[in-house]
Amino acid sequence: MNTRLSILFCLLLPSIVFSQLRWVKATSEFNDLPASIRIFKTSDSLNGRPFKAWCAQIKLKDKKLEFTAQTGGGNSYTPSEYYSREGNPYIVINGGYFSFQTNQNLNVIIREGKMVAYNIPALKSLFSDSFYYATRGAFGISKKRRADVAWLFTDTAKRWPYAFQSHPIIAKGSNPDPSFADLRTIEQWNWWKMHTAIGGGPVLVQEGAVMITNREEQLYAFERNDRHPRTAIGYTRNNRLIILVIQGRAPGIAEGATLEEEAKMLVDLGCVEAINLDGGSSSCMLVNGKETIVPSEKDQRPVASVFIVTRKQPKKKK
Repeated sequence: MNTRLSILFCLLLPSIVFSQLRWVKATSEFNDLPASIRIFKTSDSLNGRPFKAWCAQIKLKDKKLEFTAQTGGGNSYTPSEYYSREGNPYIVINGGYFSFQTNQNLNVIIREGKMVAYNIPALKSLFSDSFYYATRGAFGISKKRRADVAWLFTDTAKRWPYAFQSHPIIAKGSNPDPSFADLRTIEQWNWWKMHTAIGGGPVLVQEGAVMITNREEQLYAFERNDRHPRTAIGYTRNNRLIILVIQGRAPGIAEGATLEEEAKMLVDLGCVEAINLDGGSSSCMLVNGKETIVPSEKDQRPVASVFIVTRKQPKKKK
């Protein structure tokens, strides 16, 4: 089934079947959602294992919706606390990676066209004195509501991230605080001028096919086949935002998914491009303030950033 037919079935049928999974429409479980937001859930088994997941499908072109990201400003908050702080938005999901000690975001975040968090610039090699310069995956939405996934290198002296569209850059050096020149690349890049963006990784889907760059991004390099709770975000060819959250670490109830299983689900859901966000105990999606998956530690983990879908606020008169 091609992407267009998959989305059409998703919109018209009370339940949908993607690969092994039967997705059931669950929008009615949440009060006062606009027609441009649809919620689905599944409790089918995945490769013979107990499985639970939720999916949100949202029209990017609905101008009554606003897509944004928020940080804790040096603190961490639970998704429910962000929900209250941000004026009760439609959807809140956990964002990218962060330091438990300092609450520093370790991935790029763009809010209203301004970078408010940056990728960690250099990773210390385990086997030498050199550093690995990471270009990591991020999901963004432009001011014209066009979505994109790219691998980014950020520089605090630059307004926009450097973006690579077809593959990540692999570079090493001795500078612990590298500039773009330290990548020593001649690969084509562009300024990534997004209105809203949230970073994470690894990238899971490119050109509508599974493409997992965990080794290149130095994320889960040796843990690709582990099953965990997951959070992912992507988009379809017909401008639908897809958010996927997977419950896990609950033996006999919901055992999570590998990166490969997560990526295949996103392809089956029609994603052209998609990335993984922070997972494990951080994975959470609230719809109108109500939990979807059960967090793996039962209580929500405080996180340093979230991605939000909310009502478009009217412009204030000057």
